[in-house]
Amino acid sequence: METAEDGRLRGPKSSERRRRGCCRPRHPLGERRSGPRYSLLAEIGRGSYGVVYEAVARRTGARVAVKKIRCDAPENVELALAEFWALTSLKRRHRNVVQFEECVLQCNGLAQRMSHGNKSSQLYLRLVETSLKGERILGYPEEACYLWFVMEFCEGGDLNQYVLSRKPDPVTNKSFMLQLTSAIAFLHKNHIVHRDLKPDNILITERSGSPVLKVADFGLSKVCAGLTSHSRECSEGGGMENKMVNLNKYWLSSACGSDFYMAPEVWEGHYTAKADIFALGIIMWAMIERITFIDADSKKELLGTYIKQGSEIVPVGEALLENPKMELHIPQKRRTSMSDGIKQLLKDMLAANPQDRPDAFELETRMDQVTCAA
Repeated sequence: METAEDGRLRGPKSSERRRRGCCRPRHPLGERRSGPRYSLLAEIGRGSYGVVYEAVARRTGARVAVKKIRCDAPENVELALAEFWALTSLKRRHRNVVQFEECVLQCNGLAQRMSHGNKSSQLYLRLVETSLKGERILGYPEEACYLWFVMEFCEGGDLNQYVLSRKPDPVTNKSFMLQLTSAIAFLHKNHIVHRDLKPDNILITERSGSPVLKVADFGLSKVCAGLTSHSRECSEGGGMENKMVNLNKYWLSSACGSDFYMAPEVWEGHYTAKADIFALGIIMWAMIERITFIDADSKKELLGTYIKQGSEIVPVGEALLENPKMELHIPQKRRTSMSDGIKQLLKDMLAANPQDRPDAFELETRMDQVTCAA
């Protein structure tokens, strides 16, 4: 599980899922009086700002995923708080969004459960101050502070691993498309823009017998709640009221994400929640046709569509920014079986002009229609 770096990357970085033994920290996720509530079993992922472990809850025996984030850099704290604010702003659960259990701040050998907006907690306030001021405030070099995120454990790996290790299956593709659109409609209804949708950040569980997708990794997300239509930038943790707002009226200006999934307007640094729709279009197109590229850093094969320019491959969003009138050839491969309805919907999701793309709620309705007709 990894959070992508900001800016124009040469390829989205993927977390390498490894199973290895790990050392147990002094007081992992538990008050000193009551003892640890979780036992760490193995490291399963390592990203740019954290390490993910498989763990078990000692009282119930339930398997969970635990992400450990060292709060020694403001950028780490900023990403961690963005994820914490997004996940705690959700008042209801959705089967296709990773389930958040709790977040614990460990500092100086003591652990304190985090709660949003807890002004009585000096540690929480200092954490927010670290993020806002962009300078180290928490702890000393010899007394590191950590945030521990406890979340649902997804034993099926990520979308890359799942899809590329199996034969193409139109039924599974349709199911995944419906699940993804449902998840994004839920997030947008709750005023959350994910901003880093990619196969690495879509996890799989098969505990129910059939594969269920879980949208995860909210480190680059924005919560756009409690705003007026005159607001330019979404809030960074304030205003969690569930007001009915049109998410597509609020503009974001931080160019971030993973470049093969970034919309043209994200490259310019002026975009709305419609950027999530573009990213979904790239993921679905690549999933249906098994279009992949090799990540420059990890050398892994990843799902993602692109445009060929000579011997180079260029992200679709970047190519559309340079030539908004460029026609996308969907499907790319002659042998691909794709209904006219799905083909047109993908083209609409990948429109160069975000105003020509469906919003998350229209997308959910249209996806139901085209998958039923296909």
